[in-house]
This record gives sequence, structure tokens and C-alpha cells, in this order.
Amino acid sequence: LLIFSYSTLKSLRFHLKFISSVSAFGDDGFWLLTNWTGLLEAEDMMKYKNPKESNEVRVEDLLNRMNLEEKIGQMLQIERKCASDNVVKNYFIGSVLSEGGSVPVPKASAENWIDMLNEFQKDALSTRLGIPIFYGIDAIHGHNTVYNATIFPHNIGLGATRDPELVKRIGAATALEVRATGIQYAYAPCVAVCRDPRWGRCYESYSEDPKVVQAMTEIISGLQGDIPDNMLNGVPFIAGKEKVLACAKHYVGDGGTINGIDGSNTVIDRNGLMEIHMPGYLSAISKGVATVMLSYSSWNDVKMHAHHDLITGFLKNTLHFQGFVISDYEGIDRITTPHRADCTYSLKAGVSAGIDMVV
Repeated sequence: LLIFSYSTLKSLRFHLKFISSVSAFGDDGFWLLTNWTGLLEAEDMMKYKNPKESNEVRVEDLLNRMNLEEKIGQMLQIERKCASDNVVKNYFIGSVLSEGGSVPVPKASAENWIDMLNEFQKDALSTRLGIPIFYGIDAIHGHNTVYNATIFPHNIGLGATRDPELVKRIGAATALEVRATGIQYAYAPCVAVCRDPRWGRCYESYSEDPKVVQAMTEIISGLQGDIPDNMLNGVPFIAGKEKVLACAKHYVGDGGTINGIDGSNTVIDRNGLMEIHMPGYLSAISKGVATVMLSYSSWNDVKMHAHHDLITGFLKNTLHFQGFVISDYEGIDRITTPHRADCTYSLKAGVSAGIDMVV
């Protein structure tokens, strides 16, 4: 219970801040998260439903009302194909996603996407506490899962331009198209530093040069908006309803694995890790990135999804990152060899290391 309460406090604090400032859907009667308290006007106004209260007061009030099942549910992000038949409602799910190519219907229109999200949202809002969900999708070089979306060059080509302002404009355009489908969360950018061209995902890396990767994190300002001058470092920032949560991934060292084997072991000393693979995250955090996704890979034989020192010790305590840390898709399952050999152990190891949301 203590583990789940601590992690849920972190993710709910940001979750409430986000939903109090950004509406999830468009016009014509779609749910508006900024006005979701109005759905229960007949009830006395509870503190967590009152947008006039501070985020700290709202989170504390909400956590005090949540039971263990609700806290666990809020830490889960499930694939849309698994979110049918009131699963969102019955298990108090915090977030839903589309894995690669997962769509509501073939050649789905923006209306199809919004209709699907509205159904998930209605289920979420009908629960005892009425906590809205948010929806995540890969939008790495445009809204690339969505039919007829604008597709931009992949990261390796954008890095070759050495033009951060261009990348920022691409981020802003991508955010508009993501929000047009009702989605609030994009799994971008990938800030991997590809050190071996044999790595099959080198195209996701902006460069083998950490300085170029740092410069290209300007895409976060396009996706989320320009962070105000008075913002504390490490605090997430989303400018408004035309912006989305961004995600710096895959923390950390995924581009440096031995022989370029995807999800394998990155063998390097701490100084090397900090000088080559960490700078992109430093820049992302300084731009107010909302989330960080973990890597399938290991650092010196320790799985990143179970790496307390780098997740809680460095990312949260040293860099003061106050967004939420999310696993990669089924990344918890890969903590053991073979995968899913001990799900109980893997879940405890991942959450204890500092994961706030499990995919």
C-alpha cells in the first residue's frame, strides 16, 4: 500500500494539474475535462473536484478518498483493444494507449478517434471518484498511426538539418493533429544517442553526437509549448488545449547497447553514461517535459525498468524531475529472463525503482 500510495501521489499530482488546465475534447457536446466537476452538480463540492483549490489540496483530498484498487488502477495504462466492456470503469484505469498500428477502425477519421475516446472517458467519469483518463499514442514523426496525418522525416533526418527551430515547428504541427483526434499524450521525442549503426532503431536517434540530440529536444517546446521563465526546473508544463504531453525516451542508454542489439546491455562507466546518453534528458527536463519513458535495455547488466539508482536516485532526486515515469510497453515483463517468469517480482521491482505508470 505504501509503495502504491507514493507513486500514485506523484502521477496524480501531475494528472490533476494537466486536466485542470487542458480540455480533452473539442466542441459540440464532447466532454470537457476543464468542466468535469459540473457533471456532479447535485453533490456537494469536494475539494478534489474544485478547480479553485490548489493542486496539492486536491491531490491530498483525492488520495485520502481512494482505496487500494483505485490507486492501482490509476497507475495502469492499457492498450485500447483491452479497454472494452467497461474495463476502464471496473478497474479504475488511469490511461489508455494505442500500440503501433492500433486504430478504432481501418482508415479511422478524427471523429472515429474522438468517439472512441469519449466512450472511454464516459466510463472513467462514471466511477465512484470520476477521475478522467488520458490517452497516449506514438507520434514520433507526425501523428503517424492516424490515416491521412502529416508525416515528417524521421529523427535521423531531422538531426541532419541541425535546425532546432524547424523541429520545434514540426512538434507544434504534430501536437495540433494529435489533439484533433482527442488524444492528449504523444510518446515523443526519442532522445537516444545511436552509437552503433547496427542498431535497428538508429533512425529514431537524432544523432550520434549528444550535443545535436540536446539541440533537437526543442521539439518538446513545439509539442508542449514554451516553458515560462519563472518555472522551476523539473516541473512539467503544457501550454493549453493545442498542446500535448511529451515523453523523453528511452531512459537511458538505449542507443549504446553492445553490437547495437536492441534492448540489450549498455556497458559503459557512469561518466560515459552521463556524458553521452544523459544530456538529452537534461535538456528535456529543462524544457518542462511531462513524462519520461524507460528503456528495455540494461546498464551494466541491471535492467533500466528496475534501476532504482537511475530512476529515483538520479532522475527524481538529483534532477528533481516532477513529471511521471512510465514503463515501455510490457517493459515490466522484461525485467526477468525469460519474460514474465515472475510477474509479482517484476512489478514490485519496477514500482519500487520509481515507475509511476505501468504499460
